[in-house]
Amino acid sequence: MDIGTIAGIIAGVGLLFGAILLDTGLGLFVNYPSMMIVGGGTFAAVCVSYPLNEVLNTRKVIKKALLFRQPSAEEMVAEIVKYAKVAREQGPVAVEKAAQQCKDGFLARGLQMIADQASTEDMSFILQNEIAVMQTRHKVGRDIVSAAGKYAPAFGMVGTLIGLIQMLANLDEPSTIGPKMAVALLTTFYGAVMANLFCGPLSTKLKRRSEMETLLMKLVIEGLMSISAGDNPRVCEEKLKVFLSGKSKPEEKKTEEKAGGAREAA
Repeated sequence: MDIGTIAGIIAGVGLLFGAILLDTGLGLFVNYPSMMIVGGGTFAAVCVSYPLNEVLNTRKVIKKALLFRQPSAEEMVAEIVKYAKVAREQGPVAVEKAAQQCKDGFLARGLQMIADQASTEDMSFILQNEIAVMQTRHKVGRDIVSAAGKYAPAFGMVGTLIGLIQMLANLDEPSTIGPKMAVALLTTFYGAVMANLFCGPLSTKLKRRSEMETLLMKLVIEGLMSISAGDNPRVCEEKLKVFLSGKSKPEEKKTEEKAGGAREAA
């Protein structure tokens, strides 16, 4: 589970509700026709823009952004090095058994291809294409969420215009002008919140998630190529360390700790 996404949404909603409750009351900000205009209009516009099956599949993309935990690059490097040791010490049969126990589907498919003695060219072609398909799938989901973020404020304005028309049609009743104006502005409020607290940030999160997943998959391909070539596990690990740039690498961390201990002893 991504704690940051959940915490951000809860904090945003909580602060909005808190500000509303401190000043007036929640009931003043609840208007079901306005919700129907913004929510229903946004959904309808997205359905016009994209095939219905892609729109419905977006819920899986959102669920992944909220709940899915990606393994870190360090964890993936350690796991690949483990399989490199198995391949070097026990051979293809042991790699096939390891593939059946591997929880990462992408890595498991690559290990199975190594066990089947597929060529590195075929393996790279298949896995690179899988990355391309994944990126396309992620982009569609991200674009749908982003489109919803663009349509929501527009339908907020539509709702406001509807409210203003209704208000102007009853100018002979001055007592109704204030309440009708408040209801008219609520749709703009709903559209702005939907776009800026949910759709916009979720689209950005999905883009970042896709970039991180792509990087991990490229790391896996590099590791699989190394295993297929019969590299020493230590050589395999060195090849994968490039993906840990900007982070404290295992060997460097140990060296720094030793250096620190030596300075303290001196």
